[in-house]
Amino acid sequence: MEINVLEWIGYAASITIALSMTISSILKFRVVNLIGASLFSTYGFLIGAIPVGVLNGIIVIVDIYYLYQIFSKKEAFETLEVQTSSAYLLRFISFHKMDIQKFCPGFEYTPSEETVNFYVLRNMAVAGLFLAKRKDNGVLKVELDYAIPEFRDFKSGRFVYNNLRPKFIEMGYTKLVSDMPSPEHAKYLMKHGFVKNSEGMMEKVL
Repeated sequence: MEINVLEWIGYAASITIALSMTISSILKFRVVNLIGASLFSTYGFLIGAIPVGVLNGIIVIVDIYYLYQIFSKKEAFETLEVQTSSAYLLRFISFHKMDIQKFCPGFEYTPSEETVNFYVLRNMAVAGLFLAKRKDNGVLKVELDYAIPEFRDFKSGRFVYNNLRPKFIEMGYTKLVSDMPSPEHAKYLMKHGFVKNSEGMMEKVL
């Protein structure tokens, strides 16, 4: 049986809405849900199902409103340094272990005197964790840059790699380097100014 264009729109809308339900990131959820609701609204009006079109049109407006809030809201970011032996730090890593492994496969926390640890606070809530180790010649190697799902919208990354740049320089660092544990993480780093060097690592000159 041949499927017409309207049915394809309906299927695409259903799949997109279903996909949005599996996304933990609020930002990504809103974007995907917006696309799905737009398709469903279009589908509803095209087949004459006005309630379906209107309801999903309202969802589109709601998604746009919240996306505007996300991108326009001014939030307070700051760092909170933490000791390597902090019980909360160890519990935080343990609690988020499975999610951390998705972005940094094989990551293991190995504290040392050369470790730089701090939480990224967003409106005083812990939004993520940054772990790095001091290397020679002003190099700071990023071991973990993790944002919890609720705050995974790149704002924390921009704060760390852009706003904290003067602080890193003041501490004597001239370059940040990082491994590429996953393609997704590599794309994330590139969004924040990292480039692949001759040694196969990602680096950002400060």
